[in-house]
Amino acid sequence: MTAIRRVGVLGSGLMGSGIAQVAATAGFEVIARDLEEAQLARARKTIEQSLAKFVEKGKLDAAARDAALGRIRFTTELEALAGTDLIIEAVTEDLEIKNLLWTALDSICPPATLFASNTSSLSIMAMATVTGRPDRFVGLHFFNPVPLMPLVEVVRTVASSREAVEVATGFARRLGKEPIAAKDSAGFIVNLLLIPYLLDAIRAVERGVASVADIDTGMKLGCGHPMGPLTLLDFVGLDTSLKVGEILYEEFREARYAPPPLLRRMVLAGWYGKKSGKGFYDWSVTPPVPVELGL
Repeated sequence: MTAIRRVGVLGSGLMGSGIAQVAATAGFEVIARDLEEAQLARARKTIEQSLAKFVEKGKLDAAARDAALGRIRFTTELEALAGTDLIIEAVTEDLEIKNLLWTALDSICPPATLFASNTSSLSIMAMATVTGRPDRFVGLHFFNPVPLMPLVEVVRTVASSREAVEVATGFARRLGKEPIAAKDSAGFIVNLLLIPYLLDAIRAVERGVASVADIDTGMKLGCGHPMGPLTLLDFVGLDTSLKVGEILYEEFREARYAPPPLLRRMVLAGWYGKKSGKGFYDWSVTPPVPVELGL
């Protein structure tokens, strides 16, 4: 069975930097690759700040923080991933972009290298088929923020070997995560159930059922959720939620997965949620306040 020692992370955005951090903290050598040095510098700063918070809270000592940072190498060279045992892709949710990278990596990496995508909704098999190793291709879907969220969905395609799934599952456990097994179906487990709930919350706003604040308060206090659906949408990203909804609707053709018009208009306006400073809430103030949506 493949022994994972060196991990390549493709993409150093919010998810990629989080994956690189938890892998390095768990003792793996990590190579984080992105297109531009400026993005890699942002990723390093994000990781440094995140690790600093763990030290402040007493969950990590300074020596362990420094060791973790020392285990991460940042690069713009795709060829630098050739010597890794596992590559986790965390780039934008665009199948064409992902497959261009997987095709290139397939020719660069030895046959033993395990490939995994962090996609939240795209077909793993649609990526595996552009490589010569569909048996060594799985999904490893982490949740945001990666250093704090304990769950990883391990996704098996019809072609994934038992060994590949076992290695990926064992790797997730070594990160201190709780792996759950999912089949290669759009949305896997969590998003399959979560996205209709989030879209229904947007429809409730559209129909004037209640205010943004009251919908969120209702679900927090009435159902014991840690945050309301509209706050959660702002954290996930309205653009990401729109994309995932479109992918789910394309696969299942069920109305509950169809993104509401309000969501489309907010994304067109550049209101992506917390990352853009505005979504259902204005995040430029503390605490954030609901945005006037003109409904």
